[in-house]
Amino acid sequence: MRTSSPNNASTDKHNRGGGPALIDDGTEGGFTIGRGLAAKATNEPRLRCTEFDKNGDVTLVNGEFKKSELIAKYGLLPRDLRKIDSSTLPHILVRPSAILINLLHLRVLIKHDRVLVFDAYGSTDSYMQSLFVYDLEGKLRQKQTGGFGALPYEFRALEAVLISVTTGLEEEFNGVREPVVRVLRALEEDIDRDKLRHLLIYSKKLGTFEQKARLVRDAIDDLLEADDDLATMYLTERANGVQREEDDHQEVEMLLESYHKVCDEIVQASGNLVTSIRNTEEVVKAILDANRNSLMLLDLKFSIGTLGLATGTLFSALYGMNLKNFIEESDLGFGAVSVTCFLITAVVCVYGLAKLRKLQRVRMWGEAGVGGAPLTPLTARNGLLSGHRSNWRADSIEPVWGSLPGEARTERIKRLRDSAAAAAARSASADATAQKASALRNSGNAYGGAPKGSEHYPTRETEASGSSA
Repeated sequence: MRTSSPNNASTDKHNRGGGPALIDDGTEGGFTIGRGLAAKATNEPRLRCTEFDKNGDVTLVNGEFKKSELIAKYGLLPRDLRKIDSSTLPHILVRPSAILINLLHLRVLIKHDRVLVFDAYGSTDSYMQSLFVYDLEGKLRQKQTGGFGALPYEFRALEAVLISVTTGLEEEFNGVREPVVRVLRALEEDIDRDKLRHLLIYSKKLGTFEQKARLVRDAIDDLLEADDDLATMYLTERANGVQREEDDHQEVEMLLESYHKVCDEIVQASGNLVTSIRNTEEVVKAILDANRNSLMLLDLKFSIGTLGLATGTLFSALYGMNLKNFIEESDLGFGAVSVTCFLITAVVCVYGLAKLRKLQRVRMWGEAGVGGAPLTPLTARNGLLSGHRSNWRADSIEPVWGSLPGEARTERIKRLRDSAAAAAARSASADATAQKASALRNSGNAYGGAPKGSEHYPTRETEASGSSA
């Protein structure tokens, strides 16, 4: 009788049941994938939100929902929730059954009978969000009649969002503007390193705020330019089966334009403040450059003085050597050498300071400077100006009535008067010559020939006879 050990039995079992062994391995892999999906679903990010019903009552406070639950409950798409959860740029997204808003501190989902105010999971409600919740509750509870000016449910929620956003922008701008204005006024009195450092910090904050306000304004502006989105925002009518034309959206357009104007005013005010900061920085740079130039000028003056003293001491050092210079026994040697040294020092210093003063002067009259001769002589128009002028601007704008370099007012008036008199004399002489020639020609024509002494004034007849001969 054949017996088999347990090991052999297990080996035979595995050899005979190769198929079931493969099935078991696949089943374990499927369980692993299922556990991974379950863990992923468990770790799915959650959104915390507060829900309002159609009467303005809070039905859920800080309720946690998975994204999949929100998508299934409110008929949204995953990309729509991405705009709410992860996007940082302000925008207003319009869908056929909902309006998604992401502006600054607010992330809101608006439907025709429900409003959800989102908050990131794990964060705390801010003060502005708390004020918005109270304001939204009051707006939604308002019982409006169906007459003129009545707003539907979704527009009341939208107005509450825009009020909270513009109020937050105004308060933040006031908090940034006051220290900036205070620093700018302080810089007008005195320029200090600490003030400049504070101005740099406030300038960065103001630049960030201006960009934020500009993005909010652009988001509203983009929505105003989309007529189809404006017509789609009438969610209550759409839920009741009423379809609006694309150009029939006056109510929501007026609502958005009013708050767009508020945002635009904030952007313009912040832009003006940024311009003031830039202008102040330019003025401060100019003042610092002027102070730097003054220090450089003082350094040059000391250098010129040092050069003069060095030149004088060089001359005295030559006589201080232990060599015969034939004035050792002279009673006037010391005084003569001292006076010569001081004269050399004075001449070098005066010459250096004169050159420095000439270079320091800002010249608008060309390379020759004020009162100097120009590089190339310029001729005047019509011969009315006989002098030379190195001011190219005066030549191109007013060649006669402009002042010459270094010319006083009385000299300019006298020169203009003489030029006018000379021009008048030349004009009178030319007129007299022309009249005399005309009279001689007329007299020659009257007597059939040229008068005596007028041989050099040939007439047309004499010219014709000469040509025929």
